[in-house]
Amino acid sequence: MISVEKVYVADLQLGMYVSALDRPWLDSPFSMQGFRIDTEAELRQIGELCQYVYVDHKKSDGSRQLLHQRNLAERNRKPARELFANRRITPYEDKAAWDEEFPRARAAIRELSEGIESVFESVSKGGSLDIVRVRKSVEPVIDSITRNPDACIWLARIKQQDQYTYQHSLGASIWAVALGRQLGLPRSDLRSLAIGGLLFDVGKLRVDPQLLRADRPLSDDEFMQVKGHVELGLAMVQETGLMNRDVLDMVAHHHERHDGSGYPQGLGGDEIPVFARIAAIVDCYDAITSHRSYARATSPAAAIKMLYEWRDIDFQAELVEEFIQAVGIYPAGSLVELSSGEVAVVVSEYRTRRLRPQVMVILGRDKQPVASPQLIDLLKQSHTTGGEALEIVGSLEPEAYGIDMTGIQL
Repeated sequence: MISVEKVYVADLQLGMYVSALDRPWLDSPFSMQGFRIDTEAELRQIGELCQYVYVDHKKSDGSRQLLHQRNLAERNRKPARELFANRRITPYEDKAAWDEEFPRARAAIRELSEGIESVFESVSKGGSLDIVRVRKSVEPVIDSITRNPDACIWLARIKQQDQYTYQHSLGASIWAVALGRQLGLPRSDLRSLAIGGLLFDVGKLRVDPQLLRADRPLSDDEFMQVKGHVELGLAMVQETGLMNRDVLDMVAHHHERHDGSGYPQGLGGDEIPVFARIAAIVDCYDAITSHRSYARATSPAAAIKMLYEWRDIDFQAELVEEFIQAVGIYPAGSLVELSSGEVAVVVSEYRTRRLRPQVMVILGRDKQPVASPQLIDLLKQSHTTGGEALEIVGSLEPEAYGIDMTGIQL
């Protein structure tokens, strides 16, 4: 076995010994002599700073990860829907085809974008939070996701990256409603999830933007200022007179973690309100699949793998598994490589056949743009015209081969 191996951050585990980074040690807060990953906080910190590291297997200790896996297996599991015993759970069915829903989703996202941009701009200038505008803006998106979530998921994936806080709120809202739909929650709860997803980071509008955009490790004092966005956001939402406990919980506790390692109160397990547990998942997923000042975006497939490995460490396992069912391994808007060598973007999924979605080929085998993008339904077309098996062989990082997702036209 090779002693030292290059390992991408999505594949790191507790107990692994990091002997080198993908950057100079001086550009990181870590020891220059190497270190073993002993905590989830260290694992997250590596993921925020690096794309890959070098692991010395001889110095690694996998006992902590094995212990976690044993605890996960021994814990008394229950269906996620039992977390909402006081709700009337009703499974949703798609009411519209993707091509039928897409123009309506695009209009809904446009209305939501304009609404939240206006609200956030006012708040950033010292104005109050217009909760009435927020409530009105989410309704068309809830309608669209209820009919067929794939169109809104596509649009969440190809969002612009220039205004992270605003775009992150938009994405988190969409992921939260998609998970609520997967769980079969009533519309009133989908509305709470939509509003909570939009607002749980609103406090960042009152934090020094230089700290939020910093591409260097923050000092302890600076990190405390950033963490203060939770209390700031909660105060801003409460000032509107909003009394929705689920929304307030999402704002107050979206940085709490299942193992008690989060903030601001260090809550764990069932101490964390269930809507806040959802907020934590969608916050993390949207963040790691977006470009940030200190880290490049992770592919959806890699992000899903990371969430799965963090079950019952950072996030409740049952809700993580439902989220994976909601968005899929290759959600709409994902870049994938086909066995033919072509590159495609996922257009829509089949709920029961997640690995064979509809895709649009945008690069040929030579990785050059095709003259006319081709739509392929992998569920119906399993082979190329030459008789070769046709399937997805892997997910690609955003902007692979210089692709600009925002420029793709359907």
